[in-house]
Amino acid sequence: MPDTALPALDARIRQRIDSRTKPQGALGRIEVLAEQIARLQRTDLPRMTGCTLILIAADHGIAQTGVSAYPQAVTGQMLANFLAGGAAANVFAGLNDVVLQVVDAGIATPPPANAGLISRRLGPGTASFLDGPAMTPEQVQAGLDQGAALAADAPGEALALGEMGIANTATAAILAHKLTGLPLDTLVGRGTGLDDAGLAHKRAVLGRAGARTDTPLPPTRAMAEYGGFEIVMMAGAMIGAGQARRVVLVDGFIATAAAALALELAPDIRPALVYAHRSAEAGHDALLGHLGAQPLLDLQMRLGEGTGALLAWPLLRAAAGMMTDMAGFSDAGVSGRP
Repeated sequence: MPDTALPALDARIRQRIDSRTKPQGALGRIEVLAEQIARLQRTDLPRMTGCTLILIAADHGIAQTGVSAYPQAVTGQMLANFLAGGAAANVFAGLNDVVLQVVDAGIATPPPANAGLISRRLGPGTASFLDGPAMTPEQVQAGLDQGAALAADAPGEALALGEMGIANTATAAILAHKLTGLPLDTLVGRGTGLDDAGLAHKRAVLGRAGARTDTPLPPTRAMAEYGGFEIVMMAGAMIGAGQARRVVLVDGFIATAAAALALELAPDIRPALVYAHRSAEAGHDALLGHLGAQPLLDLQMRLGEGTGALLAWPLLRAAAGMMTDMAGFSDAGVSGRP
């Protein structure tokens, strides 16, 4: 539909929302969400019948400097847990009828063959970005392309992105810093549960790593310098899904860093992004503010894995259902506002 038709479509969408059997605005953010979905799908009868969570795992060389409370081996162990159905993401996806796809973008030790695993390995984890680039330019482009291909193959009107990778809050923090210029100390948090000494060490390591490049950096340079494989792949998937007019459910801090990259590369996808929740990770609030994003939920979560996005999926279904299934005043024989 050409853009010249949008004002007429907007009027139809607004009229349909306002003519449902409720006072105008009574459903609050659900009405705003419904309007966003309808406008994205170019219809006043939007559909939200299916969602896929693509959960992408990768390792980070910077983990070797001790910026996480957990050893790097946990990435592979958690990937096995996802495949066995034992993680929070598996539980939440099952409860909400969401298709879950598990992707190896490049963990340190290649996992055993598993029919449930999608292999899109870019290498055995990124290099440490403390003294040099985390990724090659070729790996960056491959990651973006692989992410877009994953999105194209995933079923449903909505796509959620989750991640697993020890030290990826460190990577997300320095990426966000290099993209936005927000203070690094504001963006660096405790991740998997660092104590005060661990947090101070993490800030010191990232400060040294950040000092070797300019701030801000163009997005492709930021990705090459600081990684990581799963964040780049998430950004590519967001771009692919957004340009296909599918809703992208953005999870927590790491996913929002990927969204910031995606928006730098493809600002036209902004109407497709729905920010699921406000993470308890320190830098998420600042990054959301920079992007002008208002998340749907605030549950003090900081797990990752796409868990916040999974909990927000029923709100998307409710918003679309309100427009398609809720009676209008004239249909129900209810007197509307004079």
